[in-house]
Amino acid sequence: MIGIVDYGMGNLHSVSKALERLELPYVLTDDSDVLQKTDGLLLPGVGAFPDAMATLNQMGLSSFLREWAEAGKPLLGICLGMQLLFEESDEHGLTEGLKLLPGRVERFSGQTADGASYKVPHMGWNKLTFQQPGHPLLRNVEEGHVYFVHSYVVKEGSRDVLIATSEYDGTVPAVVGRDNVLGTQFHPEKSSHVGMSILRNFGELVAQGGRKSE
Repeated sequence: MIGIVDYGMGNLHSVSKALERLELPYVLTDDSDVLQKTDGLLLPGVGAFPDAMATLNQMGLSSFLREWAEAGKPLLGICLGMQLLFEESDEHGLTEGLKLLPGRVERFSGQTADGASYKVPHMGWNKLTFQQPGHPLLRNVEEGHVYFVHSYVVKEGSRDVLIATSEYDGTVPAVVGRDNVLGTQFHPEKSSHVGMSILRNFGELVAQGGRKSE
């Protein structure tokens, strides 16, 4: 059973429907007692990092998520949910994240090193490049295109958490993870067969009780 963490800032309908299409059993709730009885968690997210962390803190879910991760149970963050897994964000001032992965979330500058401008947010389909092609989350997944919508990007992190990347004025961490803590910057539920395959693989990891890094 997968628990979808409902803290009022996630794309809950599309994530739920994706799990239904994959025939993966799930429960959508903000009740930590119910979530505790599941085998793996999905942390979706749409909106601002400070608002999300404030809500998780107020609901007691931030401490719950840290304890969950420390217990070695599978956790997958999606979009903003992925960014929340990192140490901090500079969105609307500095805000501490869940600190489950090393790295800082910063806004795309909108300007390349040679002074050319580019669009922010990074929106639309972009190609994945695998950094850890043998990772179970990428099993039977091709280096295809996935759907992004984000104005902030993970910077200053450790390269060993990069599972797959994309390019948008530099490297965009697209799939990240260490041990049982995983995340996708893009929306797998909106990313056709590539994204659905990643969600299916997460479901298999949950059924297997997670994975330790090699």
